[in-house]
Amino acid sequence: MHPSLTRKFCITAALAASLTSTQAAELDPQPLKPQLQQLIAQMYPQMRDIYEDLHANPELGFEETRTAAKLAAEMRKLGFEVTEGIGKTGLVAIYRNGAGPAVMVRTELDALPMEEKTDLPYASKAKAQYNGKESFVAHSCGHDMHMTSWLGTAQALLGLKKQWKGTLMFVAQPSEETVTGAKAMLADGLFQKLGKPDYAFALHTGSMPYGTVGYVAGAATSNSDSLDITFHGRGSHGSMPDKGIDPVLMASRFVVDVQGVVSREKDPMEFGVVTVGAFNAGSAGNIIPDQARLLGTIRTYKSEVRSKLHDGIERSAKAQAAMSGAPAPEIRLTKGSDAVVNDAALVNRTVRLFKAALGDKNVLPIPPATASEDFSDFINQGVPSMFYILGVSDPQKVAQASQPGGKPLPFNHSPFFAPEPEPTFKTGVETMTLAVMNVMQ
Repeated sequence: MHPSLTRKFCITAALAASLTSTQAAELDPQPLKPQLQQLIAQMYPQMRDIYEDLHANPELGFEETRTAAKLAAEMRKLGFEVTEGIGKTGLVAIYRNGAGPAVMVRTELDALPMEEKTDLPYASKAKAQYNGKESFVAHSCGHDMHMTSWLGTAQALLGLKKQWKGTLMFVAQPSEETVTGAKAMLADGLFQKLGKPDYAFALHTGSMPYGTVGYVAGAATSNSDSLDITFHGRGSHGSMPDKGIDPVLMASRFVVDVQGVVSREKDPMEFGVVTVGAFNAGSAGNIIPDQARLLGTIRTYKSEVRSKLHDGIERSAKAQAAMSGAPAPEIRLTKGSDAVVNDAALVNRTVRLFKAALGDKNVLPIPPATASEDFSDFINQGVPSMFYILGVSDPQKVAQASQPGGKPLPFNHSPFFAPEPEPTFKTGVETMTLAVMNVMQ
C-alpha cells in the first residue's frame, strides 16, 4: 500500500469545534449553480456511456471485479489515490485538497439475481451462478445510477476544488444487497488503514419524480435480520401419512401462525414484518419428505420490537414441531444490518441547502423506508451521516399513478424498474456535490 494512503485524516481541535458548531458556515448554492450545472452537462455524454455499460454488465455481491476495476480506472484518471480489494471487491478513492474535514461518499457495486424486463436497448442479459443455480442478474435497485452519480460527483468536486478544502473519501462498497459488504470493508480495516471520515453521505434511487429528493431526520431504513429454519420429520409414502411425520405441514403452519406474533404480540403502532420468501421441501408429489427448510426476512425499526419478533419466531417454530411429535427444528436467526439513522443536525443543514438549490417543493420529507441498508454499519462507527432518496421517475407518470385506477410505478427490485437517466443523474450529482461542499466550508 502506498504510504500516503495509510495516513489517517486529522483536523485540529479548533477546526473540529468549528465544524460541529451550529454556527458553522453554510454554502450558498446560487453563485455555484451555473458553473456546477455546466460541469454536469459537459460530463453527461461520457457518464451516460458509463451508466449504460454498468447497467448492461451487472455483477452479484463480492463478484464485482469488472465493475470495481472500471470505477477504479475512472477515479485514477481524475487523480484520486485508489486502494482496491478492501472487503474483497470494495475500493476506496482518496483526494486531498488542503486542511479540512474528511468527507465520505458511498456507492454500491452489486446487482440483483433477477431478470430485467424493461426492454431497454442496454438492458442486462447477464447471468451468473447464484446459490448453485444459474440466474439472471440485473441492476433493478439502481446501483448503476448510484455509481454513475458517484463518479460524476467526484469529477464535479474536482472542477470546483478552489471552493472547498479537505479530503474526499469515495467508497465503493460490495454486496449491499446481502447487507454484508460494509461489514466486510470495516473488518478489512477500512477506517484503520485509510482514516475515519468526519461526515458521510449516500443516496438511493426511488420512484419519486426526477428532480426531487426525499429525506428523513432520524431512522431512515429498517433493521434487517434473516431467518433460516429447518423442520425435521419422518419420510413416508404420500398415501400413508400416518407412517411419517410431515415437515411440510409443520412448516406451512409456521408460515401462517408466525404472523400472529406480528399482529397480536407486537405493538400495532410499531413497525415489524416477518416474511417467509423461500419454502423448500420434497422431490415428488407422492413422497412425504423428511425435512422442510424456510428462508425469510425480519424487518423492524426499534430494538425492542426486533427482540420480540425473534422470540416469537423461535416459540412458534418449536411449538409446531412439538405439536407434531417431531424433533426440535434447527433455527438460525441472523442479525443483519441495523437501521440507518441519519444525523438530525446534518440533515437539517443539508436540507436547507437542497431547498435553496432545488426549491422547497422539490425537497420532500418522507417516512422511513421499510427496506434495509448496510450504510448503517459505517454510521455506527460514530460518523455523522445523511442517506437520502433521489427521484428517478417521469413526474407525469408519478401523477398518473396516484390517481384512482392509475398504472402503478415500478419500484426498486421490480424487473421493470428503470430510472430516467439524464435528469436523475444531473440531480444526483448536483445534490451530492453541494452536500459535500457544504461541510467543507
